[in-house]
Amino acid sequence: MVQVSAMARNEEGIGAVLGILRQQFADRFQTGQAIREQHAHTTTWITNQPPDGVVFAHSTQEVAEVVKICATHKVPVIPFGTGTSLEGHVNAPAGGISIDVSQMNKVLAVNAGDLDCRVQPGVTRMALNTHLRDQGLFFPIDPGADASIGGMAATRASGTNAVRYGTMKDNVISVEAVMSNGEIIRTASRARKSSAGYDLTRLMVGSEGTLGIITEVTLRLQGIPEAISAASCSFPSVEAACETVMAVIQYGLPVARIELLDALVVRAVNQYSKLSLPETPLLLLEFHGSEAGVAEQAESFGELAESFDGTGYAATTTLEERNKLWQARHDAYWAMMALRPGCKAVATDVCVPISRLAEAVVATNDKAAELGLIAPVVGHAGDGNFHASVLMDMEDADEIARTEAFISWLNDMAISLDGTCTGEHGIGQGKRPYLVKELGAAVDVMGMIKRALDPDNIMNPGKILPA
Repeated sequence: MVQVSAMARNEEGIGAVLGILRQQFADRFQTGQAIREQHAHTTTWITNQPPDGVVFAHSTQEVAEVVKICATHKVPVIPFGTGTSLEGHVNAPAGGISIDVSQMNKVLAVNAGDLDCRVQPGVTRMALNTHLRDQGLFFPIDPGADASIGGMAATRASGTNAVRYGTMKDNVISVEAVMSNGEIIRTASRARKSSAGYDLTRLMVGSEGTLGIITEVTLRLQGIPEAISAASCSFPSVEAACETVMAVIQYGLPVARIELLDALVVRAVNQYSKLSLPETPLLLLEFHGSEAGVAEQAESFGELAESFDGTGYAATTTLEERNKLWQARHDAYWAMMALRPGCKAVATDVCVPISRLAEAVVATNDKAAELGLIAPVVGHAGDGNFHASVLMDMEDADEIARTEAFISWLNDMAISLDGTCTGEHGIGQGKRPYLVKELGAAVDVMGMIKRALDPDNIMNPGKILPA
């Protein structure tokens, strides 16, 4: 496991807060070891640092009350949605209280005429889309996991649809949040644009719970497309696939999704999902629009792919076939794990300008081979974001060291290409060493904002900013 530093604990304050919350919340306040460990980091390989207690909140007012109690005694608070984050966001390095908002899971309002909705933070993206389906609407951000909307906003999540619909920062209109003193604020109205003061919505989106706890989110929605077509196309090399992606973007072809799977991922997907795709680099695509528009987009892509030696191009509008293809993509993590039974998959992400994507992915494959690592690559190629998941033996100290070297190199490589150390996973604890390398003095400005809004450093401490 990656060891992350503990922080000084306020034992007296924590003891006082435990007593108050136990009395105030009864069985909705839990301190058992198992449940505390479940509310700390449980994915990839960062050490689990459990909180001292877990409150299951039912309302914004309850969240505010817990924060006020913790603020009085200078005890950390850590928001928790579904726990699917990958960089140690929900760890409690200084102890404290985890505020679980998973039971705040109501869709509060849907304004179909305005294409927006207001939800509590514990609503998951799949539950939201099930609720919206009968109104002909959907929420397009799809990070793969059935994450909570609050957590997706807090980590500025994106996913497979980002190339057409953007990321969470593009789809959050406003948030309600509880600040470090327990005050409740709303960052904006439902208006589609505003010049009213600082853009606090964008400040909260991506703040990873370090500035406040998001308790409501107002989201942009989309109409369910009249027609959807999914397609796949194989390529002789990663370079050819990436050059095709660049041509698609430059040509202005409005793809909804365009995913890159390297040859190793295709092999894993074939074995896991019982497919028979050629085991060479693959692009998976989806087109949204009218029937005529979708057909035209699919045809245009086929012509572009052919010019880069794409083969086996096939498109389908059949729901069952589309779902089978995209389910295989979403199961890629588990498929890769099956390539090396008993291993741990260390998932990381970087993002580079699309013109550098081929260079970055080829270099990543080469570096993994040089270090003797198995590191399949899958990516949201349409915006230059890709994931390298190292399949690692956690009992092999030498392999752990090589994996650490690989991940460090990967982040540095992305930054050197004018990219970022994280396109969608966030900083948390795992990416902190690379933030200063990427942004330099801008990190000091972030620290000023943090100190101004959270002077006692109780809001998810130990995340994003350097120690």
